[in-house]
This record gives sequence, structure tokens and C-alpha cells, in this order.
Amino acid sequence: MSGSGQRSRVVTRTARPDDLPAVLALVRQHRAEAHAEGVLTGQVPGTAAAAGFRRLLADPAHRVVLAVLPGANAATASGAGEVVVGLAVLGLDPLSTVLGVPQVTVDNLVVHREHRRRGAGAALLAASAGYAAEVGAEHVVAAVGGHEAERQRFFARMGFAPLTTRRIVPRETLARSLAAWQRGGVPVPRRPLARRRPVPRVLPVAAEV
Repeated sequence: MSGSGQRSRVVTRTARPDDLPAVLALVRQHRAEAHAEGVLTGQVPGTAAAAGFRRLLADPAHRVVLAVLPGANAATASGAGEVVVGLAVLGLDPLSTVLGVPQVTVDNLVVHREHRRRGAGAALLAASAGYAAEVGAEHVVAAVGGHEAERQRFFARMGFAPLTTRRIVPRETLARSLAAWQRGGVPVPRRPLARRRPVPRVLPVAAEV
């Protein structure tokens, strides 16, 4: 799969196993900008990362798309000399598929900081729109942090509306919280009762004499 951006020489293609170093570099940049270095740094053993990447590439429910600047030998199958400048992981939301209204998800959309505002992000979204058409999805849902202002503005310009808030927790922290909750130490949060607005008193009008 390949596509082209109208505003630049950026094109998109499906990732290959040998793209792993470029993918990890972009993931590390994304996590750093999202202040989530402790969640995923990309600093995993090479063998494990390569095996996981191959599984992701082989997963029929996902497609890893790269935005690249073609090199001098762009016409060759190897794409020698190209520069990877962006990444997006496309997928199908499983519940939406069950309900018969499939939605394409866009995760980890990131453009290298030195290649922004040159059409790479738009090219990746064009690839997601093409993927949505391919699988018969009517909507595209993108994951973006609430504090990532630049990314929020980009998606808003492209017509994306706010949908939901996603939270994350380490497994060990969740296990401790659940254990404390079972002991009664963590009360279930309840919504505060809405205050009733006072009804203004209406003073009787004195009769005219």
C-alpha cells in the first residue's frame, strides 16, 4: 500500500520487519512528548522487540503505516535512501465490528519533529481513510492525549471531534487498588448529589388604593 501527500514529497507505505529501528525511534519520541516515558520507552531487548513487531505486522486486524521521503532509488523495491518521517498504527475496533458499524482506529500517529508541517501527518491520515474504505468503516477514531495541544489542534483541523478519555494504570497499581477496595479501604467513588437551586420567594404585591 502506498499513497502520496499533495503538499510534499511524502508518501506512505506498509511497514516491513527491517523498519523496526525507525519505528522504535518514533515511538520513543511520541512517548517523550506525551510525558509517558515510563509507560513505553521502546528500550526492550532487541529479540523481543523484533518478534513483537513481526507479530504486529502479521496481524490481519492491524496495519502499520510509515510516512517516508523517497530516496534516489525510490523506484526500486528496497526503497534505498528513503527517510522514515512518520508512523501510524491502524486497526479495527473489535466491538464496532461486532455491532456491524466498523470503526478504524489510529494509534501512535507521530511525525518526526524535524519533518512537521510538511504533509506527513495528512498523508498518514489519508492512508487511514483509504484503509477505512478498504474495510468498509464509516468512521476513523484517533487516540490523542488531552495535554498534547499541537496534536489536538491538528486532528481538530482535520474534522475530528472529541469522543472519550482514555486512562492508563500499571498492572501492579491496579492490583493493589483492587485488593484495598476488597478490604473496604478504597470507597467506590460516587457522583455528588446535584445541589438544588433555591427558589426565589415572590413577595406579594400590595393592592393599589
